[in-house]
Amino acid sequence: MILLDTNVLIYAFDPDSPFFRWARETIVEAVAGDGAAINAVSLAEICVGDADPSTVADRIRSWGVAILDVPAAAADTCAKAYCKYRNRRTSQSGPLVSVIPLPDFFIGAHALIMGWELATADRGRFDQYFPSVSLKTPQG
Repeated sequence: MILLDTNVLIYAFDPDSPFFRWARETIVEAVAGDGAAINAVSLAEICVGDADPSTVADRIRSWGVAILDVPAAAADTCAKAYCKYRNRRTSQSGPLVSVIPLPDFFIGAHALIMGWELATADRGRFDQYFPSVSLKTPQG
């Protein structure tokens, strides 16, 4: 199984994206292989930017991509990685530093606890906070 980061689906829906071909090929290869999935966090993120959020899940499933709940076991892993991130950011920029929200950390934790590869165009954050997760990226 390969877990798809939200950005893979965003690129796959956007023919003008520079990663459109990579995203589509990644999804097709995963579905034809051991399977492809997103979790509820990614589904919510996709729905936010979609013109018709009520049909997003059906469109994703029509590609053969499973939509999964985030396992409760991911919460502890997510929290540890997020605390590490926040502490690093605060030490670099002070207490008023802006921080990214939790979604990427739930996605990374989900891939980690399941032992799945993660497809993403955001290599840096996952390399830093989930270094043992195998990544499939447009850069290789």
